[in-house]
Amino acid sequence: MADIFDKLLKHYGPIGQHRERAHGYFAFPKLEGPIGPRMIFRGKEKIVWSLNNYLGLANHPEVRKADEDAAREFGLALPMGARMMSGNSNYHEQLEQELAAFEGKEDAFLLNYGYQGVVSIIDALCGRHDVIVYDAESHACIIDGVRLHAGHRYVYKHNDIEDFEKQLQRATTLIEKQNAGGILVITEGVFGMGGDQGKLREIVALKKKYSFRLFVDDAHGFGTLGKTGAGAGEEQGVQDQIDLYFSTFAKSMASIGAFVAGDKGIIDYLRYNLRSQIFAKSLPMPITVGNLKRLELLRTRPELKEKLWNNVRKLQSGLLEKGFDIGASNSAVTPIYMKGDVPEATAMVMDLRENYHIFCSIVVYPVIPKGQIIYRIIPTAAHSFEDIELTLKAFEATKRKLDAGDYKVEAIPDMAQA
Repeated sequence: MADIFDKLLKHYGPIGQHRERAHGYFAFPKLEGPIGPRMIFRGKEKIVWSLNNYLGLANHPEVRKADEDAAREFGLALPMGARMMSGNSNYHEQLEQELAAFEGKEDAFLLNYGYQGVVSIIDALCGRHDVIVYDAESHACIIDGVRLHAGHRYVYKHNDIEDFEKQLQRATTLIEKQNAGGILVITEGVFGMGGDQGKLREIVALKKKYSFRLFVDDAHGFGTLGKTGAGAGEEQGVQDQIDLYFSTFAKSMASIGAFVAGDKGIIDYLRYNLRSQIFAKSLPMPITVGNLKRLELLRTRPELKEKLWNNVRKLQSGLLEKGFDIGASNSAVTPIYMKGDVPEATAMVMDLRENYHIFCSIVVYPVIPKGQIIYRIIPTAAHSFEDIELTLKAFEATKRKLDAGDYKVEAIPDMAQA
């Protein structure tokens, strides 16, 4: 009998195989100092475009004070236990009520983490006779939740409504054949890699023809889209037709936790059946109280979202003017698509960080096909126009080097030892 660990030590996975050379630089980097548009990386200040601090709340003085006051009053231990047993409080319920009202839903339920919450919601909603239809470019939490589903699942091409309807037809035929089960459609309000919004308006239009429920993960739309910031559903005028609306606090609210909102009966069902919450400690009181303050600012300070979008427009228009491909983004998420292999990409990242003092995230093979490079830029309300101008100049200069072949190297540099 083989030791189960043997296979792990022989192959650390497509990303892990580079761990010894990449750790601390390309993987698991350390950004130090106060959270903001400029932070310290390896002892030097960089303009940072990798943090989903959309509204700049991470270091907002009112948020910092609320966090400090709550920590001083309650400590991190309160409340003790899971919500169902001994970890409930008036503050937790107040946050749920305010979130439900903000999203135009009857009720909401707090979740400890977004990733964990989505996986658990899918598990609680779907039985072995149910069918899930989901977008091919859904976030990992959705993919993992779907993989754990005991029933059937059909994936449709990204934002392809024609293919979506084909998968709905397949799902409907199966449901009718087995004479049991229902259909859950899952998509995102904003796709975190490409920045394009899910086609919610087109999806809900098919509710007249097919019987399904819609679950939307709007992690990147919450706080950034819609007249009030209620998200992609509000932006597209279909918020009332989203059956379950989900978002994390990790993006616009720069915090920990998440929530799901919908009809009271369904939220009550999740409240009493969501295993990731029933068997986990409640969100600590300072985080809960701090999230109340963040939600208040999100609702009452429209200038934060306005500043974010001023920066988004300046950055994206600047990239387009310089000939960069930013795909179909219609959100704050700003991808930059380039051609090149992994060695070229890593050399370009090093040049940006070391010589132009720009820190941003990069995606290469095996996450995307060989020969492609995607930089994902996250503008926030905290960035300045100067940050944007310097970044545009840096990308223009490094793109010129990439096209000229200046970054062709044979291996990823051993930055872990640098």
